[in-house]
Amino acid sequence: MGSHRRLAPTGFDKGAVAALGLLSAAAAALGAVPAGTAAAAPHDDTRAEVDRLYEEAEQATEAYNKADEKADALREKVTTAQDRIARQQERINTMRETLGSLAGAQYRAGGLDPSLALLFSDDPDDYLDKAAALDRINAHQAGELKELQTAMRELAQERAEATRALAELEKSRTAVARHKKTVEHKLARARQLLNALAPAERAAWDRASRSGRTDLPALTGGVPASGRAAAALAAARSALGKPYVWGANGPSGFDCSGLMQWSYAQAGVSLPRTSQAQRYAGHQVPLSQAQPGDLVVYRSDASHVGMYVGNGQVIHAPYPGAPVRYDPVGMMPVASVTRV
Repeated sequence: MGSHRRLAPTGFDKGAVAALGLLSAAAAALGAVPAGTAAAAPHDDTRAEVDRLYEEAEQATEAYNKADEKADALREKVTTAQDRIARQQERINTMRETLGSLAGAQYRAGGLDPSLALLFSDDPDDYLDKAAALDRINAHQAGELKELQTAMRELAQERAEATRALAELEKSRTAVARHKKTVEHKLARARQLLNALAPAERAAWDRASRSGRTDLPALTGGVPASGRAAAALAAARSALGKPYVWGANGPSGFDCSGLMQWSYAQAGVSLPRTSQAQRYAGHQVPLSQAQPGDLVVYRSDASHVGMYVGNGQVIHAPYPGAPVRYDPVGMMPVASVTRV
């Protein structure tokens, strides 16, 4: 299933701020989860509660995936900045040694006042040439040192900003994980309620959870849009029966967007991590023109995604306790269809 005072904001810093805003909103929304359902709730209410909890669980999982993806990107940028700082520090040290050697050479040459050195020189022209060259070298080295010191300050600031952003992102991810844990507890309660139902009633709920809408356009089997779509579909089919696992993208378990990402990776295509981002990983087509391999995104918040397999069916990772399986394409409101 599927911000400290800034001295000089960087591109990825802005991205982190945007991500933090999204995650804060997700955390606030998830914080409003109702207190739960009484054990004696009517069967219809129990089913509605389970459906609601599954939807909230998907929202929490996708928010967690987004936070994790952003944190990984920030960690990489922080590491890159630290490496650049280390390399520039090494260059600065080398230049300082060079400047020190030049200064020592000047001292050993007598350290005389330039006018006196010129007066006592056996070859005034040669002295003037060497002095001019030395001045140019010193000016060049000093200029480079100043430039590198400036760059080092900027990189230090960049690293500090990235570190702060990463810390904030980690806090947000922790908050989302807490909400996910809350939903997990509610799911456990819902499963208890479902397990208390008679087998026939549980089967009725499962059929209802898989039922499709009757107002969908006519769908045909179709042909995969490309060889990579066929390869991705074959990979998804190979995952049939694998368990739904929070935040997992294979190969032993999957959440909804994790299954899509893994399947297309087997076809050599890199998809974003979340269902919200996967929605825009290609061009959108009408549901009536869906072809095998297309991504079918569900709900207005794009919190669930599956892969169209043809004949009005999708393959997806439904929810905890339900393995990767086929279901009707209209099992829940379709938001969009994306051809990668």
